[in-house]
Amino acid sequence: KNIVPIVPDESRTFGMEGMFREVGIYAHAGQMYEPVDSNVLAYYKEIKDGQILEEGITEAGSMSSFNAAGTAYSTHGVNMIPFYIYYSMFGFQRVGDLIWAACDMRAKGFLLGGTSGRTTLNGEGLQHQDGHSQLNAMALPLVRAYDPAYAYETTVIIMDGLKKLYQERETAIYYI
Repeated sequence: KNIVPIVPDESRTFGMEGMFREVGIYAHAGQMYEPVDSNVLAYYKEIKDGQILEEGITEAGSMSSFNAAGTAYSTHGVNMIPFYIYYSMFGFQRVGDLIWAACDMRAKGFLLGGTSGRTTLNGEGLQHQDGHSQLNAMALPLVRAYDPAYAYETTVIIMDGLKKLYQERETAIYYI
């Protein structure tokens, strides 16, 4: 209920289509059209009370949503848990100033840089090959940067983050 998945692009790239049917994609007016995949199990489902924020190709808008959700504990007394999921190359390079602002605002949450490394999406060219976001992340005061090699490591990092941020009430942003 308090988890806020935020995606600045197409969520299917990150394997999130399984969430469409269960929690829906937020759309203030609901579904205004019939999606082309409406006849399949994991169809694109927009609803007024959807949980996924799919912003379109706007990293700045998505990071602003992260900042709002990540500071809701202090502005509204509600612990929201934002997960901003994006192509790693388009995170710190495009919205590093907004991530710094999130640190200044004492935001909490998780930044998930998908497709990181210099070996992913080779067909897309160098614009998708990121080998330096970890260095950028480590320069920010409240960001805890991790580069897990296995899925189970990601689980451990997220569980540790949930414990530290929402049980022990530390202020940090986890970058994975």
